[in-house]
Amino acid sequence: MNIRILDNAKLDLVDGFCFYEAQENGIGNYFLDTLYSDIDSLLLYAGIHPHKNNFYYMLSKRFPYAIYYKILDNIIYVHAIIDCRREPLSIENRIRTEQTRRW
Repeated sequence: MNIRILDNAKLDLVDGFCFYEAQENGIGNYFLDTLYSDIDSLLLYAGIHPHKNNFYYMLSKRFPYAIYYKILDNIIYVHAIIDCRREPLSIENRIRTEQTRRW
């Protein structure tokens, strides 16, 4: 299996990095290291996570983020990496947007 992080998910990582780096120097890098480790774990655990709106989602181990992904033709596509502290309706709207997006 391979992992492909789609552009919107990459932007989510950048947003998270900027947020945490603004809190304290170095935390942004820790955030990225942690989320990339979580994403890499999908090579072992992809497909075992709960479903939500036709996506699998996995919660990050150390940060309040959820990783939304799909599996197609032996490739794991990471569509979104969303801060779980957001308003639930905002999260639902984002996931609906990702469902209609072409990859």
